[in-house]
Amino acid sequence: MSRTKADEIRDGVELTSLDKPLFDGAGATKRDLVDYLDAVADRILPELRDRPLSVIRVRPGQEPFMQKNVPKYTPDFVRTTTVWAEASRREVSYALCNDRRTLLWFANQRAVEYHPTLMHAGETHPTYLVLDLDPPADDAFPHVVAAARLVRQALDDAGLAGVVKTSGAKGLHVFVPLDERTGIEDAAAATRALAARAARLDPDVATTAYIKDDRGGRVFVDSTRSAGATIVAAYSPRARPGVPVSFPVTWDELDDVAPADFTVRTAVELLGDGDPWHDRMPAPQQLPADLVEEGHTIPIARVQAMHEGKRRARARRQ
Repeated sequence: MSRTKADEIRDGVELTSLDKPLFDGAGATKRDLVDYLDAVADRILPELRDRPLSVIRVRPGQEPFMQKNVPKYTPDFVRTTTVWAEASRREVSYALCNDRRTLLWFANQRAVEYHPTLMHAGETHPTYLVLDLDPPADDAFPHVVAAARLVRQALDDAGLAGVVKTSGAKGLHVFVPLDERTGIEDAAAATRALAARAARLDPDVATTAYIKDDRGGRVFVDSTRSAGATIVAAYSPRARPGVPVSFPVTWDELDDVAPADFTVRTAVELLGDGDPWHDRMPAPQQLPADLVEEGHTIPIARVQAMHEGKRRARARRQ
């Protein structure tokens, strides 16, 4: 079996086919991906370190696919952790992207997107509470900004502080760092309560409706990113045209930016020597008891939507 000759070797990793298009419509080469990830390695690795990692890879001529289980040919220097997957009833061997060498190996595998879990491997408390703001259409980013301001108000009212970044797709992510006393269920409950409070501030702008047909052109405040869920990391590229990047922004900048402003070709220069994601991150916080209590009275959106879908299906049959 023939091996592709390496174009370069960095940190012991053979890099191949660097000048070929990353994927159809990317407007970037594989070299652009590798160079970008190498340039931000010291900033993205803290978000990936010791967290079970899922990646989205794009092979030439194929649709993007998510990889959770590491392939059999994964080199020995890539650390892994085994996690029981309840949905598939099997153990999954996830990579831990803890160093530059592992990151470069993933880049050479055309791993474009990096989705770590909200918990570190072997631990039972989430490090972040996350609200994912999803617009009703690709061109509705100003509506997402309006919803983000509702989330910020809900955080302020609860005595909490958060930071915001573009998702790299069409929305925004709000992160609230949590102290180690926060359990999985309480973090999930507080996420639901914050989403509900934000939506109540202006129901014409934001909604917590999990079923798309029920959103009525409003921004979906997604409260389901909790426990072992993943979220695209700050500084991660996305497998979309132009290869945009999930990029930290300040609350005051929201009206003046768009997700497409930040790509693998522009982000490094915009960052300079800075690391705004970590520099702006508040200290870990304890969740207010009333927020957690309220959240425990709110049904889990995905479960509620499943039951509602079944109810509607029965109604249609009748």
